[in-house]
Amino acid sequence: MSIYIAGTGSYLPERILTNADLEKLVDTSDEWIRVRTGIEERHLAARDQSSGDMAKIAAERALEAAGISGADLSAIIVASTTPDYTFPNTACLLQHALGCRPILCYDLSAACSGLLYSLENATSLMRANKKYRYVLVCGAEKLSGIVDWSDRNTCVLFGDGAGAFVLENRDGGDDHLPVSCLGANGSYSDTLKLPAGGSRNPASFETVEKRMHYIKMEGRETFKLAIKAMVESSNQVLTDSGVSPDQVALVIPHQANRRIIQAVAQRLTVPPDRVFDNVNRYGNTSAASIGIAFDDAVRSGRLKRGDLVLLTSFGSGLTWGAMLFRY
Repeated sequence: MSIYIAGTGSYLPERILTNADLEKLVDTSDEWIRVRTGIEERHLAARDQSSGDMAKIAAERALEAAGISGADLSAIIVASTTPDYTFPNTACLLQHALGCRPILCYDLSAACSGLLYSLENATSLMRANKKYRYVLVCGAEKLSGIVDWSDRNTCVLFGDGAGAFVLENRDGGDDHLPVSCLGANGSYSDTLKLPAGGSRNPASFETVEKRMHYIKMEGRETFKLAIKAMVESSNQVLTDSGVSPDQVALVIPHQANRRIIQAVAQRLTVPPDRVFDNVNRYGNTSAASIGIAFDDAVRSGRLKRGDLVLLTSFGSGLTWGAMLFRY
């Protein structure tokens, strides 16, 4: 069997929040945000719009691109730090929304690395059992619901959206997802987290009063760890596959911060024109980031069939990963 990327899709909510809009909310400026992050605007979900709602639209677009329907799917994996509920999982809700038959459905939590972790899960399932003919992998986030809009250091960074892949298990041919390198180091778990809402700090008057249900981040430490993790995992993937940086048509890094993207590209010795960057339009959409960027690259013509593409990410945990695809 060979695993093939049959289709991709993405969705961004209609509402756009610009840096000028943020100047009215917190003590910041368009210049301060652009210089430090490269972000100019981000999309925010409607009040009644969930991660699952956005995943549905992205999934429908990926299914259309693949030329199949929800009824053809063998499994659904949703990566999200902002699922619709603690339970049931968002993948089950997506299964129902897409009109699928009873199939394997589960969510995966690895923060911004969640989509790469989910792709690894999907390809492992597909290689192990050919009954998994078509697998839908989605990354979807409504980060606006957990952003502290009074914290100028974090509220400028994040946006909402969803990205999706449809993977197909084909008879014969070359595997299009040959090499990956994923990892984690829990000793850095305090650098980026949501302190309350889980079993360690269940919701209470105290947790709400202390604003513990919002993203907390140590920016400088996260910045350094991100670059190191993305570069090392990317180099490992290139070494394991016997591919040199100049053979990669496009590098699609997690869209967290333009300075991180540029630093990773420089250390990988990849020219800027072969590094995909849409962080200025969408901000950091966590687990949705790479899916949105990949679909953007496909639909804009930056990626063509047969191109080698390197994906790399980092996230809370600390989690990280890199994958080499042939699109």
